[in-house]
Amino acid sequence: MTTHTTGTRHDWLAARIDLLEAEKELTRRSDEVARQRQELPWVRIDKDYRFDTDAGSRSLADLFKGRSQLLVYHFMFGPDYTAGCPSCSSIADGFNGVTVHLENHDVAFSAVSRAPLAKLQAFKQRMGWTFDWASSFGSDFNADFNVWFTEQQQRDGGIEYNYRREPPMLEAMSTRAQPAGHEGPEGLLAGMTGTDVATYTRDRPGVSGFVLEDGVIYHTYSSFARGVDSIWGVYQWLDRAPKGRNENGIWWRHHDSYGRG
Repeated sequence: MTTHTTGTRHDWLAARIDLLEAEKELTRRSDEVARQRQELPWVRIDKDYRFDTDAGSRSLADLFKGRSQLLVYHFMFGPDYTAGCPSCSSIADGFNGVTVHLENHDVAFSAVSRAPLAKLQAFKQRMGWTFDWASSFGSDFNADFNVWFTEQQQRDGGIEYNYRREPPMLEAMSTRAQPAGHEGPEGLLAGMTGTDVATYTRDRPGVSGFVLEDGVIYHTYSSFARGVDSIWGVYQWLDRAPKGRNENGIWWRHHDSYGRG
């Protein structure tokens, strides 16, 4: 027998109406926060970032593809990875259906990662994705937008991510002496990318917005860590499932890896 609260349809309806008010307030607050995002000051970008794409070498302006706005997903896939971050991959599983609508509303979209283009193309084919994915290999782009950090920053406590400074990584975690898979959740995720925790966590996820006006590019917005939760589609569905997220550690995988044991 269930241990969850049960009741009549009348009981359910009364509780549901109470919840509806909370949901409406959350929606109103979300609308207010969206307006605050749009009111952030724009920061002019003068650096000439270059990217390797399916269409060849391209500038940041080229990624707009004739639109006035660009959204970038900072996908964790470093040069030493053998596969994309499984969390980023789960998020990216929702991109194919979204990008066509964005592009028809004056918004270009591209994922960007530090791995060489050939690695991204191979993984993209494996996953069955069609969205634009550019390589920033050899560029300052990821470092400048706070989604990649050096080994020295990691050791010395010089990482500032999600607008906060992180403590130094423990020596045992910053070397390859500790096998991937033995360092908790991050170790499991690192193992799925063929790396160790230190290598895996030098790349970070995020979302950034840009606008192009009168030939000038401006950075408008960036969000990191749990800030990208709202675009992780599976969690928006799980939050409406009877048992919610119902998590006990890392359960998600690359979508072609489920059922492999």
